[in-house]
Amino acid sequence: MVGREKELTIHFVPGSCQLVEEDVNVPSRRALITGATGLLGRAVYKEFEQNNWHAVGCGYSRARPRFEQVNLLDTHAVHDIIQDFQPHVIVHCAAERRPDVVENQPDAASQLNVDASGNLAKEAAGIGAFLIYISSDYVFDGTNPPYTEEDAPNPLNLYGKTKLEGERAVLENNVGAAILRIPVLYGEVEKLEESAVTIMFDKVQFSNKSANMDHWQQRFPTNVKDVASVCRQLAEKRMLDPTIKGTFHWSGNEQMTKYEMACAIADAFNLPNSHLRPITDSPVLGAPRPRNAQLDCSKLETLGIGQRTPFRVGIKESLWPFLIDKRWRQTVFH
Repeated sequence: MVGREKELTIHFVPGSCQLVEEDVNVPSRRALITGATGLLGRAVYKEFEQNNWHAVGCGYSRARPRFEQVNLLDTHAVHDIIQDFQPHVIVHCAAERRPDVVENQPDAASQLNVDASGNLAKEAAGIGAFLIYISSDYVFDGTNPPYTEEDAPNPLNLYGKTKLEGERAVLENNVGAAILRIPVLYGEVEKLEESAVTIMFDKVQFSNKSANMDHWQQRFPTNVKDVASVCRQLAEKRMLDPTIKGTFHWSGNEQMTKYEMACAIADAFNLPNSHLRPITDSPVLGAPRPRNAQLDCSKLETLGIGQRTPFRVGIKESLWPFLIDKRWRQTVFH
């Protein structure tokens, strides 16, 4: 999988069809992306692929035909793909990221978020690959923001605990690995439910029905394209400097509650927002959430690493395919 490879191309000529074997250039830098079928994984795969890396993505239930199908709980399968591909960098995006699902399925979530991460770190160390483990702002309790990489974690829910345990499993098995903590994500979703941000769009659009929106938890919505760019920049800096390792934070810098995000979405699409109702009480249902787990990103910024898309720009790009009023789409985008 290194250097030049043979690729079969179909050549159509009037009256005939030929299968021709041609040489194709393959970039020498290799990146393996886990969870490549997910919202973040797709963006990370695309970022590396479009910036002169030979990227291979792996997934499980949705992997074929674009990506390799690998069960990350199968240690032999993980070993085989890493030994076969010999990546320089592994970006570990695969995780159970839904806090309420983690609470209801703790064993399965722990296997993926902790056990599989530790094993991946061990395999990466075995070939000298740089592992970037994607973690979460939910490792903090949200009582004393902003949080630096040196601040003591104190997760409030099981999801945050599994991500923190995953961090520790990674660093125990691979001292040269990097932890990248990030907040709530949005981006070019395949369906609105893929992101806790984009899922609000239907409530925004259906203005004939009032909708209660959380106005208690402070969030920092972050575009997956920006996280993907940070991962690539971090990987490329590490290729030049082996001291690049340890824990890092990246986040958007616009502080918003879900109510404020919903209003910003309405504003971006010239939709009414009077039907949206701010709820300032702390949520009583579901896994407990930190009030404000703002991440201090100055460590990466000092390294010259970063990218931020303004929320209104990114959310319009992400959501316009799901806009119900086609007339508005035609006037704005044509």
